[in-house]
Amino acid sequence: MSVKEQIRQFIVNEFLFGQNGTLEDSASLLDAGILDSMGVLQTLFYLEETFGIQVEDDEVMPDNIDSIDNLANFVARKQNVPA
Repeated sequence: MSVKEQIRQFIVNEFLFGQNGTLEDSASLLDAGILDSMGVLQTLFYLEETFGIQVEDDEVMPDNIDSIDNLANFVARKQNVPA
């Protein structure tokens, strides 16, 4: 399973209660109300544990965390691998 698929599965299971619906990979998770401040923290802990990365305080910004695409690209950059 790809990084993006793993992140999507986590978001759907933890925040959408298994209801995938029409969630687009590029959709803003913050604007849609899927992630709030606690959800962001939970997601960041998941990324660190699952993908073996360290998220620095200055990396917690919408460009890195506001969509499934952004999260997958962020993990790829942190791991130095193509998305």
